[in-house]
Amino acid sequence: MKLIPKMLLLFIFIAMNGAANAQEINQYIMDTVRDREVLIDFVNREGLQTGEFAEYYSQEYDNYEVNQEITNQLKTKIEGLEIVVVLASWCIDSKIQVPRFLKLLDAIGFSEEQLMMIGVDSQKKARDLDIDIYEVERVPTFIFYRNSKTIGRIVENPTKSLEADMLKIVR
Repeated sequence: MKLIPKMLLLFIFIAMNGAANAQEINQYIMDTVRDREVLIDFVNREGLQTGEFAEYYSQEYDNYEVNQEITNQLKTKIEGLEIVVVLASWCIDSKIQVPRFLKLLDAIGFSEEQLMMIGVDSQKKARDLDIDIYEVERVPTFIFYRNSKTIGRIVENPTKSLEADMLKIVR
């Protein structure tokens, strides 16, 4: 995994979180490739519960059953963990996996202050954010950091399950 210098990663999180506070979140733009509005730039749960994403959010969040045994193990391994989620509101994998992932984060008591979600268009670009540093090829991409180092990713769909894949990453 790539090592991002500690100060650079800290700057990125501060800058992006500051930018999120300075700009409006949950913004939509018209994606001319998909010929529909898509969530862009910083996104939070409220944004995921609007538009076409909303029906998937409720259904996937409510119906997903987290594995309690793995969840209990994860609770002891989240100290110092930061997560970036790059998603697309037009993408079926994002519509399914992101609400499930958020339910898992809720189950383990993960702080939303350590989570950043970014919406992209069909070119996997944000409007006001340069996300090239995340090297996203498919969405959703869940990127896990500890001590300013990328420790793992879940790309598009988990290999085993969200819980099992996350536990493997954070061990």
